Amino acid sequence: MSTRSETPPAEPRHPEEEALPDGGGPISDVDLVLPGEALVADAARKSLEGERRGLRRLWPFLGPAFVASVAYIDPGNFATNIASGAQFGYMLLWVVLAANLIGMVVQTQSAKLGIATGRNLPELCREQFSRRTSFGLWVQAELVAMATDIAEVIGAALGLYLLFGIPLFWAGLIAGAGSFAILAMQQRGVRKLEAVIIGFLGIVITAFVFEVTQANPDPAGIAEGLFVPSFDGTESILLATGILGATVMPHVVYLHSALTQSRVVGRNSAERKRILSFEKIDVVIAMTLAGIVNMSMVVVAAGLFNAGGLTGIDSIEGAYEGLQQTVSNNAATIFGVALLASGLASTSVGTMAGQVVMQGFIRRRIPLTLRRAITLAPALIVLAIGLDPTRALVVSQVVLSFGIPFALIPLLIIARRPQVMGALVNPGWLTAFASAIAAMIIALNLFLLQQLFFG
Repeated sequence: MSTRSETPPAEPRHPEEEALPDGGGPISDVDLVLPGEALVADAARKSLEGERRGLRRLWPFLGPAFVASVAYIDPGNFATNIASGAQFGYMLLWVVLAANLIGMVVQTQSAKLGIATGRNLPELCREQFSRRTSFGLWVQAELVAMATDIAEVIGAALGLYLLFGIPLFWAGLIAGAGSFAILAMQQRGVRKLEAVIIGFLGIVITAFVFEVTQANPDPAGIAEGLFVPSFDGTESILLATGILGATVMPHVVYLHSALTQSRVVGRNSAERKRILSFEKIDVVIAMTLAGIVNMSMVVVAAGLFNAGGLTGIDSIEGAYEGLQQTVSNNAATIFGVALLASGLASTSVGTMAGQVVMQGFIRRRIPLTLRRAITLAPALIVLAIGLDPTRALVVSQVVLSFGIPFALIPLLIIARRPQVMGALVNPGWLTAFASAIAAMIIALNLFLLQQLFFG
């Protein structure tokens, strides 16, 4: 990957160190943090200065990882996790666990980038790499964003179809309108938007806690699936790759750095280290909840469908009908509500990420409503021509898996540069560990290509 020839700056760029008052933030190119949220800024400043204790000290820093974690339980996860549990029982739980742990590492790296530099990943790619490389990264990021939106809009549309019988195309339009309404919350402050998205996350968590209680899972099977890695043929490996793509989402690697770049600004290296320590807690809590939901999806499918001989269920519609047959109509309805909440929240997060990508890589902005309309179009086309929605969901997750290295490798290259990261530069061991993760993902993708086209 080529880089610019000019000498990089000697110190990380922190606009806030130049002219902004105490407790303020840099003037970000991405309006994800709106002015007027003085309460949060003041609380954060008191936490950094040791005036707040316990949970009150942590509160101002919670939020970014919860927004990012919504992408880890989007409708694509429903499709891959349910297919995994129905076909292979608890066998691939270890893949879900591993993907979630990988997600924690990746999201922490992205959050650290924003905290250390006051910039997001696309902006730093534009600054650190050649114009050709940056443009290429932008193009693939936009393609990944389209694949992401297909999964999210189709998922919300399926939720409306299952709950109310609305035809899929019209349900897709309604889902798009719903995401417009959620994104409008940005105008009232980022904490309001975070509260809405976290509320949707709570709906999904509550729904699957209920579903697990109905599934009568096998504890021994769960333990074996979590801690004894195994596969059962090519199909299980294809599903594992889809699970990885549905869990480690490229677009939120870009977004998380934007969510932290100006939310709480450290005045010096010591404060930035403290902010990072708080953000790590945010990541662990949010990603743990997302991981529990993902594992619950597999457990429900394994306990109800695989154990009951319904191993052919490989679609969201099939899961809905399976819940009606094996549990009750109420269980199926709760599943549909969770799917709808997941789709609406994740499609809003996807649009936010798209804004970050375009502005950061090519310094172009378009109205949020226009971007929402553009990214909505491919999903509506899929629905209009009658493609199998669940199949489209699974394929989109495989596409996302191929996009992970194009976000992860630039992130690791930049995070190891002391002239960019300052005191938060990655140590050698962390760079090596994260590089091994990237290599594993690339190897899985190459294997998938070989199986699809030459197997």
